[in-house]
Amino acid sequence: MSYLVLARKYRPQTFEQVVGQDHVTNTLRNAIRADRVAHAILFAGPRGVGKTSVARIMAKAMNCQHGPTPSPCDVCQSCKEITEGIAVDVFEIDGASNRGINEIRELRENIKYMPGHSRFKIYIIDEVHMLTAEAFNALLKTLEEPPAHVLFLFATTEAHKIPITILSRCQRHNFKRIGLEDIVRSLERVCQELPFNIAEDGLRLLAREAGGSMRDALSLLDQVMAYSEGEATEDQVLDSLGAIDRRVIFDLSSALLASNVIAALDLLEELYNFGHDLKRLYRQILSHFRHLILVKMGQTGPPLIDVPVNDITLMERQVEDVSLESVNQVFAVLFEGEAGIRLSAQPKLALEALFIKLAQFKHLVSFDQILQKLDRVTKRLEERCGPSEQSDVLARPKQEVLGVSGANELSSEAEASSNDLGETWQQLLSVFHERCRSLVPSLEKAVLSKVAEDFLEIRVHGNSFYTARLQDKKSLAAIQKVCNQFFGRNMTIKITEAQDKISDNNHPRESDRTRRLKKEALSHPIVVDTLEVFQGKVVDVKIL
Repeated sequence: MSYLVLARKYRPQTFEQVVGQDHVTNTLRNAIRADRVAHAILFAGPRGVGKTSVARIMAKAMNCQHGPTPSPCDVCQSCKEITEGIAVDVFEIDGASNRGINEIRELRENIKYMPGHSRFKIYIIDEVHMLTAEAFNALLKTLEEPPAHVLFLFATTEAHKIPITILSRCQRHNFKRIGLEDIVRSLERVCQELPFNIAEDGLRLLAREAGGSMRDALSLLDQVMAYSEGEATEDQVLDSLGAIDRRVIFDLSSALLASNVIAALDLLEELYNFGHDLKRLYRQILSHFRHLILVKMGQTGPPLIDVPVNDITLMERQVEDVSLESVNQVFAVLFEGEAGIRLSAQPKLALEALFIKLAQFKHLVSFDQILQKLDRVTKRLEERCGPSEQSDVLARPKQEVLGVSGANELSSEAEASSNDLGETWQQLLSVFHERCRSLVPSLEKAVLSKVAEDFLEIRVHGNSFYTARLQDKKSLAAIQKVCNQFFGRNMTIKITEAQDKISDNNHPRESDRTRRLKKEALSHPIVVDTLEVFQGKVVDVKIL
């Protein structure tokens, strides 16, 4: 075929033509100018950002008949041969298909010989991370001390897969994703040279779809040119790429923010019937909500938001009457579902489940609303019982209930009447919940059978495992420590196992005092006002 695709036709031939990698090209040009070029250089970064192109330009700069020079002439025999890929002293090797130790052994043998007619013998290994561990090991010594006439140029998209012993022997240059504006300007220059008329919004769509890759952007432009003749509108670009119109993304996101699950599901069904990639749709929705959060926070431009100005204006209107918390909630739920959608064989069902989950947010109360209701409760209390009395009630320490004096009173009641043993045991269990939680499951299988002056008996019902657990030395010491603090004196603890199964009569019954305290708690002004403001109900009352 005689047609040369745009990605090859407009491949950079000089350092100046490389787009968006000035931090790399400036370093290499200065190194050539100062004669400080490393013998092994690694180019790492995403696909299509210029790694192999820069390696070829570097080869031309080193072997140019007027060099080494940071600006190769591109007209001498050496430069032309490298451009055409026929230079006998420049070896471009695919790491994926030449990854074994035998290929590296052959390379080691060849580097001993001087270049045919160039200044340097240059080895460009693309996707170098694909080499085997044995191949890397065979390359170590050669890479550390290569002949003076040899230069290694490595390129990789996954530098983390390269052994550290190789990385430490290379000078590394990290390539970054090319910015949206840089890609748009490059595409504009290409369209002017062709010539080809395309709407600016269409160019921006191509740049976004390229994902920071100049090669992908040129390939997509090739596809659009094949779809239309001479010119292309934004809608034609959308049709040719099979992309989703951003207006649909706005409609879908508005439905999600309004918890309108029916509208969201209808749009999803329509996109599914048109054959759109739903995983791609999910990524676009997630990106859109990220932009909405940034816009709500006041960020309205690059580098965080690479979208047209018109879209930013629409986003500002979209979140004008929506709180940042609500937008962030939607984004958080969408983000949590990423793994399920990415791995699902039925992404449509996964998206529907997410949309239904998001619809439930309209029934949730925001933190701001909760704070407002708490303020209302506080004001009511101030009006009803005065600020000083209210603050005393709210600030009453928990230790006052569980203190030693209170425990002594409880123990006295327990000693006087066996009916209060159950209440005392509940008090003790509450303390164990706070200070020795690991024993609570076993203690809940027991009852307090006897409390004397300095003696306490705990009787375990059911499985003997719980008895053995509580009779363990460490457990017994922990129980004794808690009981000593609770009763305010040294107690002797005895753990026994009941022979009969636990029955309803063994369960501690509520005493008159417990019932009275629960009734007082339910009728307390704070509880009454809180239930009224939050429209809640009391599930249970625990006596501490």
